[in-house]
Amino acid sequence: MNLDSVILRALEPKDLNDLISIENNQYLWKYSNRNEPFSKHLLSKYIEQQNQDIFEVKQKRFVISQVDENFLGFVDLFDFTPIHRRAGVGIVLRKDQRGKGIGKRSLELLNEYAYKHLNINTLFANIAFENRVSILLFESCGYEQQGLKKNWNFYDGTFHDEYIYVKSFS
Repeated sequence: MNLDSVILRALEPKDLNDLISIENNQYLWKYSNRNEPFSKHLLSKYIEQQNQDIFEVKQKRFVISQVDENFLGFVDLFDFTPIHRRAGVGIVLRKDQRGKGIGKRSLELLNEYAYKHLNINTLFANIAFENRVSILLFESCGYEQQGLKKNWNFYDGTFHDEYIYVKSFS
């Protein structure tokens, strides 16, 4: 795949089935602090509200796709705090698109957007201790481990640690 064809675009109604497949994937719930599925109606309403300004709603989801509109995954900004010029970052790719450089390209595009268009100075990511693939991805994009939250999340019958990774543009 030509990574130059990877783009971030707005979430649209045609993305509903892809959104449902990611948001209602029980395996991913442990990373998003969920324990039940979203309804189709609720996710449809979420898509309709994507035209709201990030300065009002403090979050924004982008579709990772190719120029030809092929859905690859999602990347999010959340907990946007304009006064402190920071936001959280989350990313999920379709399982069959992992390991191809798409995640790195997507984070690079998001980093550029956040810095140039939102005046963000600091991005952070919360990454499960055992999620080695995500750790390597964020490190490859200049994020540095800044802390460890011990026994932070409970899933699979036990507590799990979570790292906080930070990228600063200053």
